[in-house]
Amino acid sequence: MNKFEALGFNNAIVKAVTELGFESPTPIQEKVIPVLLAGNTDLVALAQTGTGKTAAFGLPLTHLIDFTSRDTQAVIICPTRELCMQITRDLQSYTKYIDGANIVAVYGGASIDNQSRDIKKGAQIVVATPGRLCDMIDRRRVNFSNVRFAVLDEADEMLNMGFKEDLDTILSQTPEEKNTWLFSATMPDEVLRISKNYMEKPVEITAGTKNSGNDNIEHIYYCVQARDKYAALKRIADSNPDIFAIVFCRTRIETQEIADALIKDGYGADSLHGDLSQQQRDHVMKRYRSRSLQMLVATDVAARGIDVNDVTHVINYNLPDEIENYTHRSGRTARAGKKGVSICIINMKEVGKIRIIERIIKKKFIQGTIPTGFEACEKQLFSLVKKIHNVEVNESAIEAYLPSIYDELKDLTREDIIKRFVSTEFNRFLDYYKNAPDLNANTSRDRERSSSTPGVTKLFINLGELDSLDSTTMKEYISEVSGVDAALIVSVEVKSSFSFIEVKTEAAEIIQGTFKTARYNNRNVRIESRGASEGRSSGGGYEGGGNRRSFGGGERKGGYGGGNRSDRGGYKGGSGKSYGGDRDRSSRGGSSSRSNSESGGGSYERKSYSDREKSSSKATGTSEKSYSKSESSGSGDRKSNFSRERRPRKTF
Repeated sequence: MNKFEALGFNNAIVKAVTELGFESPTPIQEKVIPVLLAGNTDLVALAQTGTGKTAAFGLPLTHLIDFTSRDTQAVIICPTRELCMQITRDLQSYTKYIDGANIVAVYGGASIDNQSRDIKKGAQIVVATPGRLCDMIDRRRVNFSNVRFAVLDEADEMLNMGFKEDLDTILSQTPEEKNTWLFSATMPDEVLRISKNYMEKPVEITAGTKNSGNDNIEHIYYCVQARDKYAALKRIADSNPDIFAIVFCRTRIETQEIADALIKDGYGADSLHGDLSQQQRDHVMKRYRSRSLQMLVATDVAARGIDVNDVTHVINYNLPDEIENYTHRSGRTARAGKKGVSICIINMKEVGKIRIIERIIKKKFIQGTIPTGFEACEKQLFSLVKKIHNVEVNESAIEAYLPSIYDELKDLTREDIIKRFVSTEFNRFLDYYKNAPDLNANTSRDRERSSSTPGVTKLFINLGELDSLDSTTMKEYISEVSGVDAALIVSVEVKSSFSFIEVKTEAAEIIQGTFKTARYNNRNVRIESRGASEGRSSGGGYEGGGNRRSFGGGERKGGYGGGNRSDRGGYKGGSGKSYGGDRDRSSRGGSSSRSNSESGGGSYERKSYSDREKSSSKATGTSEKSYSKSESSGSGDRKSNFSRERRPRKTF
């Protein structure tokens, strides 16, 4: 006997759910269904998205509705168009074998006249978004006098989106003697208010711990420098060849920029945010559901109500402003009992926010390490090998071509064919990751540990971000000037006006000796061991505009152009409750340009970068680098122009 039949459902519903592949109820269904089938009761159910909530209320509802009547007997309210349509499809599948069942979806972006006509034909169940349903109430297009059931799905989401007054309006239009069923992932104060005002002694059911996360989700955070966030995102994607992810950003502009950069870099990606028309939104979601996209880059509001199976990763490119939004974000993966991963890409100052989220969701985060370039390449290569092993060969389709192919390849050994095949598929990918830097940000504890690593010496250099250098270009510059192999430079940590470099001990003396006469931008370059650099009394990294005295004793003229970004140090939880307070800080480079000429001790030639490297600079606010080398005649001195241009941020 099907376990749903044992719960007491009629034969038509049992037949439908059997065809859908339902065998055993999920935990929330096991707890909720018997209560709702037993009789007249109000309900508050707490459960994460993806746990089977729709069936938990949808199956009892379709069992209790009188489908021989044309009256509207139930109204289901949900936050978004996508969820509205999804619930409608699910209920229609449950009532597949019930004659006369009419379930109508009511949402914005579609004809209100057509929706009104569908309801007048006799809709026993109306599934609606709050805004459109209020519009219909104002126009007297709906009659709720016979409503026996009101269902609020994702109630906390609707309140977060500002639908408090709309919900009050809708519920006040329904009879007092109805049953109200409220489903929510969290229980903020406003949800409690609804339960007190519109319910009578509701039964409260919790699947898991209140306000907790899904046990099937693994929570990981990666700590990187702010400028490396986009590169880290790509590294994570490349290290998971079968990734099917939603990437969450804070703003519409950033969402579009990240999506554009990913598309330019060859990833299957698109954006979902409030600036899209309904037609554009539908097109994006159709592509994502069909897995034509690897990554959907979205804002919180735009992604609400997305119900897509088999999402492997949720990536928080920015942490949400409100802690409870993290629960909703991560709930997009690990649906229907499957496993999933929720990733946060953060900087060192945001570790405290991770600890707050841990306390709220009652789950521990794992501190991950951004994979190396070699590891990313290895993952991609072995993914290809696996696909080759598993591919189905259509002998009849290729048989006619095989003799010619065999003849063309007869001079190559098995090993040669494999090498050439790999090179054909991966040359550009391998070139991109050839000298890929370590993207993991060092904490102070990490720095102490690494500085004492045997065989490694830590050096200080009086060049940094203000000189238009990042970790990659700094490494190239030191290698080019000193002649030391870049592989001997273990790590580079670039600060605003100085940097720390860890090198193999055997290379440290060579680098220090070479740079004794080196000049950069008409000033002396100074490299010292870490111990020698710590006792400096002046000339440290000054911020702001005007003239700045550099570590080398010269002057740097001009300011460092930077745009402003509100980067919240605190955290909001629940209905505007703050954790740690809010603060603004200017932390992001804006649209500025800077051109420097230098007399260098040693030549420095720009190496070619792939398109991926160039577009990543756009997405993260870092710069596209350009270098040229000229040799002056007569003096024998070699001069190089080392300039860095900041491209203006693209606006939408």
